[in-house]
Amino acid sequence: MSWFSGSPKTESASAAPPTESAAPAEKPKPCCVCKTEKTARDDCMLFSKTDDPTQECKSMIDQYKACMAGYGFKV
Repeated sequence: MSWFSGSPKTESASAAPPTESAAPAEKPKPCCVCKTEKTARDDCMLFSKTDDPTQECKSMIDQYKACMAGYGFKV
């Protein structure tokens, strides 16, 4: 029984530090951030009735770019 109680503690102690140190260094995937801004931008572009939806949706495009830049992505 003593080998059973000692083994899980050793494994969890050695497994925890690499996971904790690796998580902050990882950057989130672009698909997982700024979802509301992306949806608003896409809806505006898709349902725009003007000849130039880029001009009509410029503020939403800028909001999306600013949000992505906050996560370190260049759009």
